[in-house]
Amino acid sequence: MDVADYQVPDGLFYTKEHEWAKVIDPIVVVGITDYAAKTLNDVVYVTFPKINEKVKQFKSMGTVESIKAVSELYSPLSGIVTRLNERLESHPELVNKSPYTEGWLIELKPDDFEVERKNLLGSRAYISHIESLLQE
Repeated sequence: MDVADYQVPDGLFYTKEHEWAKVIDPIVVVGITDYAAKTLNDVVYVTFPKINEKVKQFKSMGTVESIKAVSELYSPLSGIVTRLNERLESHPELVNKSPYTEGWLIELKPDDFEVERKNLLGSRAYISHIESLLQE
């Protein structure tokens, strides 16, 4: 596949582990990228942190299970989990079909967005990251 085969919306923040964060102040919506969803293939189960659980930037916060593998989910930011996408419990395939909209994972209230955002990638940097992975 080519980098053009993956959606990378502008205006989001990305991790090298293929999570995205969308700021809807004061909340941040988190999901996995189109690249991750296509690499995983058919998602069959998602485990989440709990509501009001504290998550730390780049630390595991759950898993995504596909027919191929189980992959860790890493939080793009530190903060408190405020909401889960409960639709994924009965429809985990939404992660594949619509990773940036219906397939979002959690919402969180970030601890220090202005500091931690410096550790995240913009869309162009994330595209470059995918290109480097495709060349391996």
